[in-house]
This record gives sequence, structure tokens and C-alpha cells, in this order.
Amino acid sequence: MRSLRVALAQINSTVGDLSGNARKIITCLDKAERQGADLVTFPELAICGYPPEGLLFKPHFIKDNLKSLEEIVNSCGDITAVIGFVDSDKEEIYNAAAIINNRKIAGVYHKMVLPNYGVFDEKRYFKAGERFLIFELGEVRFGVDICEDIWKKEPTELQAKAGSADIIVNISASPYHAGKRSLREEILRRRAKEFKAFVLYNNLIGGQDELVFDGGGMVLNKQGEIIARAKEFKEDLVLIDLKMTGSPTSVKKKTMNLIRGELPNEIKPIKLSSLGKKSKFPLPRKRIVKLGRTEEIYQALVLGTKDYVKKNGFHKVVIGLSGGIDSSLTALIATDALGKDNVIALSMPSCYSSLATQRDARTTARNLGIRLIIVPIDEMFVSYLKAVRQEFKGREEDVTEENIQARIRGNILMAFSNKFGWLVLTTGNKSEVSVGYCTLYGDMAGGFDVLKDVPKTLIYKLARYGNRKAERALIPHSVLKKAPSAELRPNQKDGDSLPPYAVLDSILKAYIEENKNFSEIKGMGFEDKTIKKIIRMVDNNEYKRRQGPPGIKITSHAFGRDRRLPITNKYRNF
Repeated sequence: MRSLRVALAQINSTVGDLSGNARKIITCLDKAERQGADLVTFPELAICGYPPEGLLFKPHFIKDNLKSLEEIVNSCGDITAVIGFVDSDKEEIYNAAAIINNRKIAGVYHKMVLPNYGVFDEKRYFKAGERFLIFELGEVRFGVDICEDIWKKEPTELQAKAGSADIIVNISASPYHAGKRSLREEILRRRAKEFKAFVLYNNLIGGQDELVFDGGGMVLNKQGEIIARAKEFKEDLVLIDLKMTGSPTSVKKKTMNLIRGELPNEIKPIKLSSLGKKSKFPLPRKRIVKLGRTEEIYQALVLGTKDYVKKNGFHKVVIGLSGGIDSSLTALIATDALGKDNVIALSMPSCYSSLATQRDARTTARNLGIRLIIVPIDEMFVSYLKAVRQEFKGREEDVTEENIQARIRGNILMAFSNKFGWLVLTTGNKSEVSVGYCTLYGDMAGGFDVLKDVPKTLIYKLARYGNRKAERALIPHSVLKKAPSAELRPNQKDGDSLPPYAVLDSILKAYIEENKNFSEIKGMGFEDKTIKKIIRMVDNNEYKRRQGPPGIKITSHAFGRDRRLPITNKYRNF
């Protein structure tokens, strides 16, 4: 019986930190070797981080990435490794995987299927590969492909059939959105069963600007069963012994019409050096529990916040803590991500701030153990009104005066940010950002919006989950029960300007995430007037969203990378 001990090194790379990423890879190589691994894999573009975007247009960046690869090759001991990097042939660059064996690069695979939808722009930077590769390590054959290649079937099919691969190695940088894990599992199960090959799927973890990579690497057997799984939202090193039956050439070979036209009956394997027998001590059983839907979203928000803050060189954050549900949840996530000593809350009450919400802000800060600074804004508000009184004379107070309060608060937050070097976390949710129920240069002011892609109805679920996780009401029940309000005028409620959030979120999901038109949304049972109002509000506020801070993507269709519409846009389908 042929066997191989394989390892998935699921690491958190930082875009552009070539030396730091290389050190992390070398450390994992050494650890995997000491645990008897014959083959270890790393995520897609592990050396340079994903997505490197416009850095790929810098020739010196490409050269430095190749130097880091050389350093890794020289440090690779008695183990075979598959590592993602950017390859270059002087005229073109490629999303590539280096197969390292015996301190040499035995082969380089270039990604064939370049995604160019949603958050992906790979055709802007990379040239597609054209060569299928198979490697032979001892008596075991394995093929290597990258991320999207396995989703489109053909590269994997050729490696498994014409190349007689026992194992398909897929290195990936697949960003998270709710429900993505089940999509991946379905694809990988199908490939393993179709091609009767083990599948080693290694996915990146970590936050990168708006994106979060959730890891969750897995190993599947030839029946499509998951036999090993890496942690979600955490770095991990997974080892497993794979035992193969039959001879290396037992798979029936076929000539297939695939994406590159007529292909040969057989792909000749690249033979790798067998690096000597390793001591194979028994591996401990490792059981990873899959996260529930709300828990995985919460963990994505925590990881995305932590990495955005730390990878950008900040140490502390400041949040405008109003006593409402959005700012309370933002403070809870930030505290989980960064620790209570690195989160500062600013309460900025005005004459319209109720005693109840001010009390809730103090209670939330106390429960979380974070510092609370109180800066009343009444005097500043009066000064603003005096300054514009002559020109505003004869006009009734309206949203202008309401927004002045929000902008005063934005100014104060930014002042503390400038003075102390704290990053401002804004607290707007997807429901509000979608329809423009937020103030430009006011509550939109800041460096990062944790909840930017989180609908209001989900906010409450996440807050309740946070309380359950802590086994106490970190966010007071009074915050969860009260009607949402910006408190910028007497007795103001969100419902004065918006439909109930359950209705609003359903229509927004249909229009933004599912691209449904007016007629299709009407068929869901909503009123014409409500649908038209929401669609107008979404489309008319594109200019606001373009000026807001980035935020963590957790839905299948987020603003920014996913949804890119023109600001100047007169199209309506009603």
C-alpha cells in the first residue's frame, strides 16, 4: 500500500510583507518536517499576500517576491512543498505555485482559470497558464492547481485522468461570505468523487482591507468524505496520513476535449526525489467543530477588525458609543478583536440624547471594561447655530440642524484620532449605508466600518450571540429592546424615515445582493410605493458610499468590490 503524510499550513499572510510572510512559511516548513510530513502545502500567493492588486504593476515588487521564494527554497529541508507566489517571464506575470523538492524548484504551475467577477480582478494583472503538471513522489502522483481551477473542473479533470493523479493539491485564497463554506464543500466533494482522487484544499486566513479569508482547509478522500479539517478564522497546521490502493497508473486515461482544445492521452509526471524515510509517529486525532452561521459571521468581523487595525500599524481604536445597538456591537467586536485596553469609547450627548441611552452607553462601556470619555456637544451645537443664524433666518429647522450634530461628533472623534493616533471605527450598518440614512462627514467619518456589510436585522442576532458567548449581558437588554433612533430631534425614531427593518432588509437583499428588478421584488409581496422609495434611496446615495470608509464583507454582494455602479446614473426599471 502506498502512503503519504501530508500537511496543510494554513497561514495568515500580509499583503506586501514579503520578508514576514517568508519567515512564517519557513517556520511552518520546519514544523511540518519535524512532524514527519512528506508534502506540505501553503495558500495561494502566500509569499506576497492576496490580493496584491496594483503592487503587481511594480517590477521591483515582483523581483522581491522571487527573492523571497529563493530564500524559502534554500531553507526547505527534508520535505516537498507547494507554495503560492508571483512568477514572471519578463513580459508577463502569473499567479503561480512553486513545487519545491530537494532544495530546488522542481516545477512551477501557472493558474489557468483567472476569476474576473465579484471581488476578483485577476485578468487585469495575470496571464493564464497553459501547462498541466503532475508530480511523482515515491509511488504517489499528485497534481497541483490554484483556487478557481478546481471550481471550473477541467484542469483537475486532466490531472486526475490523463495524469493519473492520486492526489489533487489545490491552494486557494477564497474570501469569506456567509454560506461560502457549504459551496466549497459541495465543489470539492464533487471533484473527489468524480475523479477518484484525494483532494487537499488549503485556504488562506486573515483580513485584507474589506476581505476576510476564513481558512477552513480540508482533506477529502476518494469518496468525497472530509477526513481532516483546518480551523476557521485561525492559523493552523493539519497533518494526515493518506493511504492509496492500486498502482499509480490504475486510472483509465482518456483523450479529452477541454479548455485548451485536444489534449494528449497522458501527462508525463515530473519525478521528485524521495527524501529518505521519516519517522512516522502516530498523529493525534484532531476534531474541528464547524461554526454555526451567526458564530462564523461574528468571527469574520472580529478577525477582519483585528487584522485591519494591526496590519495598518494602529494599536488602539476609538468608537462613538451612543448607547444604541450598532455602536454597542461595534465596541463588543472591537474588544474581542483587540482587548479592552485598546478600545476607547466616546459618549457625545446632546440635548436630544435621552437619559436612558446615556445610561446604556455607560453600562456597555463598564461591562466591556473599556475606557469611556464623555464630551457633551450642546455648547458646540449652539455655537454652530449662532454662526449660521443670519443666513438661515426665516427657514424652518430640518435635517440640516440634525446633521450638524452628527458632524460635530465626527469632528470630535477625528480630533481624538489625530491627537492620540487612535483609529476611528465608524458604526454604520448595511441597511443605513444602503439608503443613505447616515451623515457624510458625520457618523460616516472614520477609518473603518466594522458593520458596513451587516444588515440591521442581523445586528440584533450578533449582539445576542455576543452576550451568549460571554454568558452575560455585555450589551444591556435595554439596548436590544428599544426602538432604533439617531436622537437628533425630539422623539425621533428610525421608523419615521424608513420602513420596518425586516421589510427594508428583505427588499435590500433582493435588490442589492440578488439583483432583482422592481417587478420581481413586487412579486415578493411588497408595496409599489415602498419598493420605489428604497430603490431611489439606494441609487441616489452611491456618492455617499464612495466617500465612506471600507468595511468587512460578509454577504455575497457587498458595496465596493462586489457592487460597482456609476455615481451618475439615471437608469430606473420602473
